[in-house]
Amino acid sequence: MTPVELTDRADAVLGALLRVVVGKEGVLRLVLAALLAEGHVLIEDVPGVAKTTIAASFGTALGLSFRRVQFTPDLLPADLTGSFIYDQRSAEFAFRRGPIFTELLLADEINRAAPKTQSALLEAMQEHQVTVEGESFPLQPPFLVIATQNPVELEGTYPLPEAELDRFLVRLAIGYPTSEEEAQILRLRRERRSDQPRVEPMVTRAELLRMQASLEDVFLDSTIETYIVHLVRATREDPRLLLGASPRASLALMKMARAVAALAGRDFVTPDDVKHVAAPVLAHRLVLRPENWGGRITTAGIVGSLLTRITAPAAELR
Repeated sequence: MTPVELTDRADAVLGALLRVVVGKEGVLRLVLAALLAEGHVLIEDVPGVAKTTIAASFGTALGLSFRRVQFTPDLLPADLTGSFIYDQRSAEFAFRRGPIFTELLLADEINRAAPKTQSALLEAMQEHQVTVEGESFPLQPPFLVIATQNPVELEGTYPLPEAELDRFLVRLAIGYPTSEEEAQILRLRRERRSDQPRVEPMVTRAELLRMQASLEDVFLDSTIETYIVHLVRATREDPRLLLGASPRASLALMKMARAVAALAGRDFVTPDDVKHVAAPVLAHRLVLRPENWGGRITTAGIVGSLLTRITAPAAELR
């Protein structure tokens, strides 16, 4: 697929979503970039800002099968992966697939489930397969996860461990709309006469797979690679951090930079592409030192300071 074709299809998807999610084009572009880069997305924000609507709308617009799982403290791993059920007619155990066997999974309020259930998702996110009773079952590509969590509620939640956070390509926040955008949300609700927004499929599953594969043709200069390495290594040496970013973060930064370049209609990555995605890719992979907890220092702020400190290569148009 050519860059022009990819951009046209991506613009069609974003156009359909912007008729439902008002004023959040930047967030939607990052979600789409992550999905094109075959990555998983963690959306962390307060209730009522369209986290679930965004996930469901992407499933429809991208022509993917979609399942939503509400994570709760009593959710068991088998409720997610499925289990073997005894079939009396055949006198054998048959595997009944759980909701994880889909193409786009919405893990709603993922931090409400117990660690054992959260861990059941790790293998699927990383290996694209599920293992039950020692038997492995592959997941049909693309397998993508959009997870949501509420950052302000602590009671009855289980913070995601670093190993699980590292599996998410990006962590994003949506934020409240402006007054004008909120008025437009009310107007659109009146006009459609329903609480449920309607989104039409803009691409097929086959087209999405071609869009994902075409990212491999986006050129990444060696100077950009070096810039990514220096940026990630700087997080490991920062005295404010207990844990820096891993080589997986370097790969994630490369993949997201390629994706945003492709969405912009280019077949090459610029330093600004890396800067644009650095905080969403890196911030959730960093751990502050205990003495910095509860203060003004944030991991996103540290990434921002590193971007100003580390010299980016000169952008050269191809």
